[in-house]
Amino acid sequence: MMVLGFIVGLALLIIGAEVLVRGASRLAVRVGISPLIIGLTVVAFGTSSPELAVSLKAAFDDQAGIAIGNVVGSNIFNVLFILGIAALIAPLTVAPQLIRLDIPLMIALSALLLVLSLDGLLGRLDSLLLVTSLAAYLVFLFLHSRREAAPSPEVEAPPLPRNLVMVFGGLVLLVLGSRWFVGAAVELAGALGVSEQVVGLTIVAAGTSLPEVVTSIIAALRGERDIAVGNVVGSNVFNILGVLGLSGVLAPSGIAVSTAMLSFDIPVMITVALACLPICLTGGTISRWEGGVLLGYYFAYTIYLVLQVTHHDALHGFSTVMIYFVLPLTALTLTVLVLQEKRRT
Repeated sequence: MMVLGFIVGLALLIIGAEVLVRGASRLAVRVGISPLIIGLTVVAFGTSSPELAVSLKAAFDDQAGIAIGNVVGSNIFNVLFILGIAALIAPLTVAPQLIRLDIPLMIALSALLLVLSLDGLLGRLDSLLLVTSLAAYLVFLFLHSRREAAPSPEVEAPPLPRNLVMVFGGLVLLVLGSRWFVGAAVELAGALGVSEQVVGLTIVAAGTSLPEVVTSIIAALRGERDIAVGNVVGSNVFNILGVLGLSGVLAPSGIAVSTAMLSFDIPVMITVALACLPICLTGGTISRWEGGVLLGYYFAYTIYLVLQVTHHDALHGFSTVMIYFVLPLTALTLTVLVLQEKRRT
């Protein structure tokens, strides 16, 4: 029953997100919004709705490890795995707005989450600050989108009532899916003898990010690269401001943040966000080899978590190689590439 609940919950989350994104995207087309803005808002927020449903359910049930682990793990997964896979399929063009505004905003918000969590609790006032920031971000994007040329769809969007039904139906499926998925994830954590935090950082985070995976891969294949990159950046912004913000506001006693999360996982999320900027600055694209590097780091992060949970003897050696060899070499390579790009421009 645990496995069945896990599979059914995940399926409902994916189907619900797909229906929600389609309905919301068609509504957005009617008012005329550029592909980048659609990627940053409608697509990003829609594909992040599983994270919202799961974290809200976990927060209400006082399962803080899943609530915050889901967000932090999803943000790491989005950049390393999704951008990595999408760039391997086709080099991703990065819009100037993403480099100037949205990626720096993602970095700043990741650092802000660490600051707000230093006392070990993401309280109601902290969460209200995040939700207010989300409202300000949406207003800015709306005003900015009015200056963008509206896309011209080849096919007229279906009638408004049908779009609204799709949005509502998607939300219902997400709520039902989140109940099955979180319940099965908690049982799985108990059966495996691992913490809810680790399950949230890995299985739940990857599972709820599947809509982003599918969306970015399809966008890359179709040449809609603004949507592919904007989906990831917008999802990460929404995860921090919307998912954690709303979860913290509605949770009975806020969201507790563990020492392990403060000392390792949130700093990893910040580092991953920082890595986006120099990669995107190199010619305004994310090349295939850069996508391969991102993907490699995701597997390295996952291996570290597994070694840590199992207390494997290889943990110390693996950490030493990553900290003193792989990370410095990567930082040096990116620095050289950025300097070369500046000389060319």
